[in-house]
Amino acid sequence: MTPATVLAVRTSPHAHAPRSVEKIMANVVFALLPICVYAVWLFGISALALLIVTTAAALATEQMFCRAGDKRSSIGDFSAVITGLLLGLTLPPALPLWMGGLGAFIAIGPGKMVFGGLGFNVFNPALVGRAFLQAAFPVAITTYTPAKALDRFTEFIPSTLAWPFMKAAPITEWMVKVKVDGFTGATPLMLQKFDHVTTDPWSMFLGERAGSAGETAPLLILLGGLYLIIRGMMSWRVPLAMLLSSVVLAQAFHMSDPARYPGALFVLFSGGLMLGAMFMATDPVGSPVTSRGMWIYGILMGTLTVAIRFLGGLAEGVMYAILLGNALSPLIENVTQPKTYGERRKAVAK
Repeated sequence: MTPATVLAVRTSPHAHAPRSVEKIMANVVFALLPICVYAVWLFGISALALLIVTTAAALATEQMFCRAGDKRSSIGDFSAVITGLLLGLTLPPALPLWMGGLGAFIAIGPGKMVFGGLGFNVFNPALVGRAFLQAAFPVAITTYTPAKALDRFTEFIPSTLAWPFMKAAPITEWMVKVKVDGFTGATPLMLQKFDHVTTDPWSMFLGERAGSAGETAPLLILLGGLYLIIRGMMSWRVPLAMLLSSVVLAQAFHMSDPARYPGALFVLFSGGLMLGAMFMATDPVGSPVTSRGMWIYGILMGTLTVAIRFLGGLAEGVMYAILLGNALSPLIENVTQPKTYGERRKAVAK
């Protein structure tokens, strides 16, 4: 007697690529690690502690939501690790650790898990967490410390270990202790925006300046992004469109009024533009999947970044540009969908 043949019928996709979500996410982590190491080299154990806390809090929050929702744990897909690292890299090294942990909770909880987890979130989770911290703690989020301070590997910045809702020792006293002179607490973007002092672009490209932990390494950010593009794990269209549109618009402003607006290279290497374009705007969940949509999406965010920096009241605009881009991504994807083969246009009612 011949055994019955079992025909298994499953839904698409029927062909699977050799790369899994876990493998792609793991490669993103690998691309971020050199940036994290450089941040620790510049700012010491305070930056290291902040990255550890944001990453650990992101993992703990995701595990908590999975258990509360009776779902299988998803911390093994590395998406929470990426969120924690990116959040830590967008924060000033002097930020109190409890604020970093709170920001990670907001990033994973309201920013990701309430939408249904990985693949369903509307906005980039790390930027949701940072936007919350920007609104809740505007002074702490704009308190910066100098790079390569003396004893940075043996002593924490005083505000790092501050208790919740308690004042830490003044940063000025710490700077005197570690022999830092002439530091105003301003980033190159803040100096240009409010004091009209432009920092040399090539010195910013090499780092060693005040700013958020991850924005001071444009070279490593660029290399990390190129690594992911070469491996086929990230589209080149979004970062190229965002960076190119920023450069073109910034140069147009600069040519109209050189004394007021900095040049294209300053805009490119200052602030979080490189980090945002390479590792946040390219989030496959929040960005369009069509080729034309990616170009429109990137140009929109690059234009908004320069507009906020030059015409708005804030020194930086990358975070808001990407969040607005995330919000408009479904509309962009909808209007850029290719026409289905053989489809007829709808008749116009007379």
